[in-house]
Amino acid sequence: MHINRPSSAPDFLLSRTTGSVRTQGTLGTYHDAWDAVDDLVAGKIDMVVGAIPFDTTAPAALTVPEKIIRDDGPLEPHSHYRFGPGSVLHATTGQVHPDAEEHIRRVQAAVATIRKTPLDKVVLARAIDIAFDPPVDPLLVAARLITLSENLDGFAADLSPAGEQFNGHMLVGSSPEVLIKKQGSTVTAFPLAGSLPRLANRDQDQAQGARLFSSAKDLDEHRFVVESLRKSLQPVCTDLSIPPRPTITRTAEMWHLATPVKATVADPSITALELALKVHPTPAICGTPTHLAKELITTVEVPRNFYAGAVGWSDKHGDGEFMVAIRCAEVSGDGRAARAWAGGGITAGSDPEAELAETTDKLLTILRALGLDKQATGHSGTNWDT
Repeated sequence: MHINRPSSAPDFLLSRTTGSVRTQGTLGTYHDAWDAVDDLVAGKIDMVVGAIPFDTTAPAALTVPEKIIRDDGPLEPHSHYRFGPGSVLHATTGQVHPDAEEHIRRVQAAVATIRKTPLDKVVLARAIDIAFDPPVDPLLVAARLITLSENLDGFAADLSPAGEQFNGHMLVGSSPEVLIKKQGSTVTAFPLAGSLPRLANRDQDQAQGARLFSSAKDLDEHRFVVESLRKSLQPVCTDLSIPPRPTITRTAEMWHLATPVKATVADPSITALELALKVHPTPAICGTPTHLAKELITTVEVPRNFYAGAVGWSDKHGDGEFMVAIRCAEVSGDGRAARAWAGGGITAGSDPEAELAETTDKLLTILRALGLDKQATGHSGTNWDT
């Protein structure tokens, strides 16, 4: 597909309030992330950017960029995508995987499994298919997600290095969750687990945040994630600082329980990419124990590909940042189709109806960027022009 893009349009971007990275061009690619780690440590390459899949045994999509542009703050989308000829988008919703009734049944089955087996938590996701006519530029979707984000968070990554089935595909999203960040010898993470939707009324919305902060079910869900990070980071870090209780944070659509994690790496040569591979997947997007949760997920869900993976960058100095690939969509190479996902953590105390509502509310991040609303998660074939 021929796309008319500005000459400054990136092949990869990660927009963050604390600093952003854009790249253009390709000097090489990796589908094995550990090969990229080795070459970074050896100084053979300056940087890799891209995505790690949910299933770490599947091929990654990592690129050695030709041109690297760093910014001190978040990215403002190009006017081409905001007001110009590249701003037009026409989306049609398609099938939801699974439908509402089936998702409720899956949650009920998962709760029953948790109560009688060693499984403590599993994250079950729903996906929605989207069609575009005319074909969409994935960077337009990324631009809209960045514009709608409270903090101008967003990412876009070419998935072509992962193999022929991903040729030309791009993962775009607006994630609020930091999997891992390394700057010098300092490592930070910002895991999210436990969520409630935002409400239109200000007082009710504040009460909703307070309700989340005191929810035993959500605090329990969050604890699994924090303890997993502690276990993964302790062997390679010193001065590991994890507050005893989470705080609450918010996006335009959701309240989340969050814990700021900070540590110092014992070996400064370790790269952000290696750290990302050590901590991924966390219980925030998979479950615990990991092998039991992943087995359940791969049995019942359509393939996640790079949803619930990680998107980011890592350089030869070891610095870098990887966001958890949530609130995202995989856009096809021809720009005619996409699949978006949202998930929720299931524990012994989960309510199936509430879990269904959570996935619907989380899908709003993508749906709003496409000019759709939450009814799209239960109906197919309805058009919105924007």
